[in-house]
Amino acid sequence: MRKTSLNTVYQLAKKNKKILFVGSDLGFKVLDDMKKALPKNYLMEGVCEQNLIGMSAGLAMEGFIPYVNTIGTFLTRRCYEQIFLDVCLHNLPVRFIGNGGGGVYAPLGPTHLSIEDFAILRAIPNMTIVAPCDAVEMKKIMLETEKFKGPIYIRLGRGGDKIITKKTSKIKIGKAVEIIKPKENLFITTGVTTQIALEAIKTLEKDKIKVGLVHFNTIKPLDKQFLKKLLKQMKCVITVEEHSIIGGLGSSILEFINENKIYNTKVKRIGVPDKFTEQYGSQETLFKLWKIDGENLSREMKKLIKE
Repeated sequence: MRKTSLNTVYQLAKKNKKILFVGSDLGFKVLDDMKKALPKNYLMEGVCEQNLIGMSAGLAMEGFIPYVNTIGTFLTRRCYEQIFLDVCLHNLPVRFIGNGGGGVYAPLGPTHLSIEDFAILRAIPNMTIVAPCDAVEMKKIMLETEKFKGPIYIRLGRGGDKIITKKTSKIKIGKAVEIIKPKENLFITTGVTTQIALEAIKTLEKDKIKVGLVHFNTIKPLDKQFLKKLLKQMKCVITVEEHSIIGGLGSSILEFINENKIYNTKVKRIGVPDKFTEQYGSQETLFKLWKIDGENLSREMKKLIKE
């Protein structure tokens, strides 16, 4: 995903000289081709993330479209005030590309687990938050960001994830994607958890339990018109996210249900528990620890249906 995302920035910059790549200590040869071909559009600021945001805000005020890229935890935790005041307060067209969404950097421990980024940024007015499920969807969303008004946070997955988005699919920021049409039971997902939900659905099919799947590539704003119509038809809904159980996709769905008085639907949230994850390992290890895996999703759906 990261490679697709950054390469798209380069492709956009070839056609639009107002587009800038602004990086922070991203490693050797990151976008090296862009650096050589478009040196004035390639800025590497170093390990000073708060300065990175302030600089990007200033560039946006001068008519540029900065694409900021650094590790998601540093971007959202460390730079909250700069994002809030320098960028979002002025509704500037800065694109924040956060590496290592969720548990991608599991080998580096809790300092690098980006599992509260949705919650942090969802509370800021003017901010749009997207989490594509694979590289194909990432490409389509990145192309849309060029002319998008206001700031956007783009959460990057690990990369090399299974492709489930069809190249012919119409993908738009703010529009949910119906992957499997539901009848009365549904998984609502975002990011790479969409692929995990597909595994659970295959397991449930063996027991003749049909479950639909809707992927929200945009956490904020939600596709409210679609969601309202969808939820009124559902009996059981499970939200799935590689994010804290607090403040992310599941929370936003429950807020919507309460505000719109949709009381016919049973809802369960699956995400990262509200406690520090102190274990090191792989992303898959953490998925098991957090119970964000196909086996648990299928088990929880069966329980919810029986309740």
